[in-house]
Amino acid sequence: MGKMKMVLAIIHDEDAHALLSKLNKSGHMATKLSSTGGLLRTGNTTIFVGVEEEEVEVVLDIIKDTCKTKKELTVMNPPVINMVESYMPYPVEVTVGGATIFVLDVDKYLKI
Repeated sequence: MGKMKMVLAIIHDEDAHALLSKLNKSGHMATKLSSTGGLLRTGNTTIFVGVEEEEVEVVLDIIKDTCKTKKELTVMNPPVINMVESYMPYPVEVTVGGATIFVLDVDKYLKI
């Protein structure tokens, strides 16, 4: 077995099912974890994929092809909680989707 890497991808919830399906079809096992974060504190999914070093680019290409960014309109929360009564919400266009990806070295890999 060659050198192992861990690919962590934080993606939009809407892309999780398609990404997991494509990873599994390509022979890559993945673990899904629900997470929250970002500017809007929306639901995300973090995908963990352990792969041999030479497979990293294949996994990255699958993520890039599946997790595209898109524009959405949303209403921002009031800037100060005490100002709720006088605050008029307005729609704001934000970019959602895509992926934040980390590729980490794996010192040891065990499957027991």
